[in-house]
Amino acid sequence: MGILLALIAGLFMPFTNLTVRKGIDIGGNSKGYFVFQMATSFIFAILLGPVRTGDFSIPLAPALLGCFAGAILFSMLFSLGKAVEKGPPGFTFAILNSATVMPGLLMALIFGASLGFVYNAWHAFGSVLVLLGLFWGAKGLEGMKELKQWLVFSTAMFIFHVLLLGLYQWRAMLTGLAHPEELVSFFTLEQIKSEWFTPFMFFFAGVLQVIIYLRSKPSVPKGGEILYGMAGGISNLLCTFFLIWATEMANPLQNAVIFPIFSVVGIILTNLWGQKLYQEQVNWRACQLCAFGLIVGTVDWRAVAAAIGF
Repeated sequence: MGILLALIAGLFMPFTNLTVRKGIDIGGNSKGYFVFQMATSFIFAILLGPVRTGDFSIPLAPALLGCFAGAILFSMLFSLGKAVEKGPPGFTFAILNSATVMPGLLMALIFGASLGFVYNAWHAFGSVLVLLGLFWGAKGLEGMKELKQWLVFSTAMFIFHVLLLGLYQWRAMLTGLAHPEELVSFFTLEQIKSEWFTPFMFFFAGVLQVIIYLRSKPSVPKGGEILYGMAGGISNLLCTFFLIWATEMANPLQNAVIFPIFSVVGIILTNLWGQKLYQEQVNWRACQLCAFGLIVGTVDWRAVAAAIGF
């Protein structure tokens, strides 16, 4: 179930990327786009979470955790924007997506199999293949400019992405415990399952984005910029919703691979619209290597060996 939900989340990522591109094509800017994206994601997060479930109490702990996640999300997006300005976009996005192979490894090292995080040699080998595919796909793009600043922002972007995905998995781990307060004293099971985590994440990230937007002395936003931001906000919320759900439903063998699966599905579909709509050159062999790495990392080879009599 975890892998299926990660696949669904990956279907929404390319649409979000497309709305960013379309918003810029009509003369908008990324700062304004992210303001409307975060505002829309916040509104629909409330509708899809608290309103849908009737959870109208707001416990302090999950609200603060959501704000913390929002600060990480904002920092990642800010660093991403700066890295794209300073260096090659393709290579920058390859580094961003390479972060998806890290949370499973880190959670396995910190918490281990006893808390549901299994990481074996096949996971590691598959992750290496995914990384090779991602960086191969970025090969041949325009050379870097302002290298030192690009390195700073791309490293920060990578770290923030790992932290955000790791936070998703840590929260999912707590929801699976009968008494999470035994591991984290300030969280009860009811609090950690609160539907207000995601709305507060988008709310706080949006507040920070508004501050940056206003400081840039923006012009009046275009109608298309608002519409694309709102469309991207809905797809971004659905992407996040299914990704968080995937972390909650994944079994121990799936925990290490749900984020790479999400990433590669999104990359392949983004490449498809990039090629069809903008005639971008796509390295499909690199995409095939990523897909092969996912197959290697996700298949339970012990079950396969047992099925064929080994």
